[in-house]
Amino acid sequence: MISEVVMPQMGADMVEGTILHWRKHEGDPVERGEIIAEIETDKANVEIEAFESGIFRRAIHGEGDVVPIGEVIAIIAAAGDDISQYANGAAPPVAAPAAASAASAATAPAQVAAPSEAEAGERQRVSPVARRIAEERGIDLAQVRGTGPDGRIIKRDVESFAAAPPQPARATTPVSASPQPLGTSRMRQAIARRMSQSKREAPHYYLLVDIDMTAAMAFRAQANEAMPEEARLSINDLIVKACAMALQKHPAFNVTLDGDQMTQPGEQNVCIAIALDEGLIAPAILDAGRKSLSQIAAESKDLVARAKGGSLRPDEITAGTFSITNLGAYGIETLIGIIQPPQTAILGVGSVMPHAAVHDGAIAVREMMKVALSADHRITDGALGAQFLGEIKRLLESPLLLVL
Repeated sequence: MISEVVMPQMGADMVEGTILHWRKHEGDPVERGEIIAEIETDKANVEIEAFESGIFRRAIHGEGDVVPIGEVIAIIAAAGDDISQYANGAAPPVAAPAAASAASAATAPAQVAAPSEAEAGERQRVSPVARRIAEERGIDLAQVRGTGPDGRIIKRDVESFAAAPPQPARATTPVSASPQPLGTSRMRQAIARRMSQSKREAPHYYLLVDIDMTAAMAFRAQANEAMPEEARLSINDLIVKACAMALQKHPAFNVTLDGDQMTQPGEQNVCIAIALDEGLIAPAILDAGRKSLSQIAAESKDLVARAKGGSLRPDEITAGTFSITNLGAYGIETLIGIIQPPQTAILGVGSVMPHAAVHDGAIAVREMMKVALSADHRITDGALGAQFLGEIKRLLESPLLLVL
């Protein structure tokens, strides 16, 4: 059986992706679910899984190629399957040598990486992320030493060069690179498009509430005393669990809207906003409603690490149904988020701060947290939003409910 691997669509506004690295070479066996490639989108670097088992028979496109969504990039098939129909336009094998005859060079597809002046005509291997950072910072890639596979220049090489560029051998007149405007990276541009789309198309309404986190903070401290450091709960883990449970009770906030097509999945895929150097990304903890607090804590840490390392899975980028954006660690008291299309609600979370509050009929110092719900008025209204926020508040103020 022949299985076509296509460039996936990571969101409605994605039109193309860049192949960063093939994990498999032609002739390698492939198991269903195994990672075969890494691609770059304008949102994140994503790992591509095989949907069928077989042999990695052909790479239709090579590393560095920019490919439209939906286009076939590789073929997985049995050893005896006829794949001659994919011969036209097929890229050379992933491990093929760079040298080629003049005749074949005239007909070979253009590569993204430009020739390096420093290598006397040899092709310089540069990852798209590294090239973008170099362009934004005015760095001459000919001066950067690559530490990736086969001398490939990767992100850390450019960042290390930017932090401590080599000194010239003789005095020269310093020339400052032209200042780069903010928001010129592909991720920043994607964020601008999506947020503009959201504010333009989704009639937002906003609800704010104060949550008494005193019991939740005590619960977290007690739980973490019994856990190893790598498994400890964060405040955001409690919030993710509370939101997932509230979404089960109020599924109207677990809806996605793409044009006129409304979808209400059975799972609560809760996205958490993660700040990267290139911008903001919000991958999802999948099926969070079915997971325990400890599972959410472990997956949250793993998700953050893989988001920063550029190894997210496609469904973590595309399957989110609700988002949480939290600036509590920065001391921000109130955060009102913008809905992430095609989702229809987002919870903005501020810092837990001591405040004087009425508790049991007396004024006392309590650990308080402000949260703000931004929701799409086409799907829900203020009364439903108040009930949803009330459920989140109830769960966090009685944290044992999160584990029962």
